[in-house]
Amino acid sequence: MSVADITTVHAKSVTVITRLRLVVRWVPGTPERLQDAALELFAARGYEQTTATEIAAAVGLTERTFFRHFSDKREVLFHGQQTLTDAFLAGLDDAPPDAAPIEFAVSALRSSSAFFDDARRSHSRLRQSVIDDNPALREREALKLVGLGRALGDALRDRGVDGMAAEVAAQIAVMAFGIAFAQWIADGEERSFEDIALAVVREVGAVARHLD
Repeated sequence: MSVADITTVHAKSVTVITRLRLVVRWVPGTPERLQDAALELFAARGYEQTTATEIAAAVGLTERTFFRHFSDKREVLFHGQQTLTDAFLAGLDDAPPDAAPIEFAVSALRSSSAFFDDARRSHSRLRQSVIDDNPALREREALKLVGLGRALGDALRDRGVDGMAAEVAAQIAVMAFGIAFAQWIADGEERSFEDIALAVVREVGAVARHLD
């Protein structure tokens, strides 16, 4: 990297940090303030080039405060994983006890859509761009989906769904979620997450009919 490049990166960082100090300082909730600051800095100067100290300083906090909320800077990007898992599992509770496995999967997807309202779309686009630029973050994101599938499969088996059927339904839900999320954050996309997810499920059903 040349001196000019370093100067440019530094200038961008200073601009972002200054703006965040003015704008993000008053956003309620320390974890949320740190998440917003981190995402802005990651996007502006790169994930690897941003430190926990800089993230904390951007909202007028100390590094010690940062580590009271997050174990490391990576976890800033994955803080909502349990909330997403809970949203999926809540959908299983909404389905009738005698629902077919695929109906459980659809109910879980419907429930998860509450996590992805239109107000979060720009945030999710920016977050994904940061993840896509870093192999370690991409691996962490993939593990998140693995964990989600495992949690769904276990929950379905707890509801009496046969082992194989539970696994298939859980993986269909996770696969549909991944496809729907990628479409939801695409440039120019305006459909709701739920509308996209249900369209993906219908497509899965159309493809599966040809297996016989």
